[in-house]
Amino acid sequence: MNSTVSTPIAFDYPQQDASGLTCTAQAWAKVPAPLTDVQKQSVLARIRSELIARKAVLIAHYYVDGAIQDLALETGGFVADSLEMARFGKNHPAQTLIVAGVRFMGETAKILSPEKTVLMPDLEATCSLDLGCPADQFALFRSLHPDRVVVVYANTSAAVKAQADWMVTSSCALAIVHQLHQQGKKILWAPDRHLGSYIQEQTGADMLLWNGACIVHDEFKGVELELLRAQHPQAVVLVHPESPSSVVAQADVVGSTSAMIKAVVDGNAAEYIVATDQGILHRMRQLAPGKHLIAAPTAGQSATCKSCANCPWMAMNGLQGILQCLEQGSGEIDVPEPTRSNALICIERMLDFTEHHPELLAKAQHGFVKNIGAA
Repeated sequence: MNSTVSTPIAFDYPQQDASGLTCTAQAWAKVPAPLTDVQKQSVLARIRSELIARKAVLIAHYYVDGAIQDLALETGGFVADSLEMARFGKNHPAQTLIVAGVRFMGETAKILSPEKTVLMPDLEATCSLDLGCPADQFALFRSLHPDRVVVVYANTSAAVKAQADWMVTSSCALAIVHQLHQQGKKILWAPDRHLGSYIQEQTGADMLLWNGACIVHDEFKGVELELLRAQHPQAVVLVHPESPSSVVAQADVVGSTSAMIKAVVDGNAAEYIVATDQGILHRMRQLAPGKHLIAAPTAGQSATCKSCANCPWMAMNGLQGILQCLEQGSGEIDVPEPTRSNALICIERMLDFTEHHPELLAKAQHGFVKNIGAA
């Protein structure tokens, strides 16, 4: 059984250099070969057996295939956003962590748990934000602004995190930057320009922004969302803050993946328009089966796909890759020293903040602008 099928499709993403200039670069993705129902059941059975035999645990992001999310939950693993994935992997007693997501998530797990074996279904599953912020160029850029506190988004390599004062995720970025601003700090932010702009607007912080973008969220269209809202006037609009400002401006809630799920589960509305990767809809439907979920538009009426928000690299996670990890030990993540130890500092600083400042996180959840929820 072939494990993957290569695809010739190239994905454009912005890449900045140390001078601040941005070019359009390209990357590629591949997808797991499709399985028949019989093959799928066989692979699932073997994975369940191997997880037990190897005392391993499966940790999955909300954006990966629904079958992988279900398998993680069924076998005592976890499905979450990047912050909760990091916490779970660190605290779980398993000595082998299978991380179904993209490479920076596996690296973060290894940074927090160097004594554990961290495996990924495909080491080439990456992220346009990670690709768009090369560690060497970021180092040069950072050296030009020594007076700024360096805050990097989780969607970066270990080598970039090793240069940062703080790492943040979309669930805690607003609260942390707000506190830094209250302390009078000037900030160097990388790499997502949309999330950075949103936080800058919400907090008023002095932020110098790296020019990166998520290829999924960057494609949401403000004009098309406005038309969709007119068709569903009672729908609550949920937007991930990596989206363009024209989309964020129309949101009832701006938040991380976990915040969006909470909004659907706890909300009273019958309809929700969701502007993030469509992988999240699987878990939303499970937790809120009575709600009508509508994928936000990424293209105009003439497009082949009206709403096609799917990360090509998240899609590289397949059941076959998980089985290969377990049976062959493939896809092992290694973060060498001193990169690991240096990166650990900014990650632990974030984890300490989220543990000891729940009141600031709660304040951020209500937003600093009326009717706008927080990242």
